[in-house]
Amino acid sequence: MYKINAIGKACPLPVIETKKALKENDAVETLVDNEIATQNLKKMADQLGYIYQMEPIGDDYKVTIAKGNQDLVEMADPEMVEEVVTTEDYIVVVDTNVMGRGSDELGKNLLKMFIYSLTEQDVLPKQVIFYNGGVSLVTKDSDSLEDLQMLADQGVEIYACGACLNFFELTEKVAIGEITNMYRIVEMMRQAPKVVKP
Repeated sequence: MYKINAIGKACPLPVIETKKALKENDAVETLVDNEIATQNLKKMADQLGYIYQMEPIGDDYKVTIAKGNQDLVEMADPEMVEEVVTTEDYIVVVDTNVMGRGSDELGKNLLKMFIYSLTEQDVLPKQVIFYNGGVSLVTKDSDSLEDLQMLADQGVEIYACGACLNFFELTEKVAIGEITNMYRIVEMMRQAPKVVKP
């Protein structure tokens, strides 16, 4: 059985690492240190139609997820065993350097994890568009630069609003993507079947 030590790793890393491991292994045992991680792993197992077991070990949890068959687990829909991959195009728009309201420190971490999570999706966005405060994420100083490069290497188009870069005096610091204008941004958003905004 493949084993993962995800203790101390923030969500969604335990889920991402477990899902990756399940692509090459029939069973994965993941150690986590919080109940929310166990719940997220259970949701993933349920979605994929896999067998889920959780065992408390002191303050931590051992979660075992195994690929099952009709003899081992009763599934509502046998097709759920295979990951559902849609071919529907979508774009992502980012208008700030934080995700959500409340703590800016937490918001920066959430947005960094959001962009990292994009790299782990079965279906990547067609485009990621940055405007207003979001343009700082395409600069040399961005904590998300490596993840954005990974997306670009896989064919995702990265765009940043030129007027926004000028406003924040960041034009010279752009490290990835193409500088564009608001007309083109509106056009891309209008033509997209689905727009995702963190």
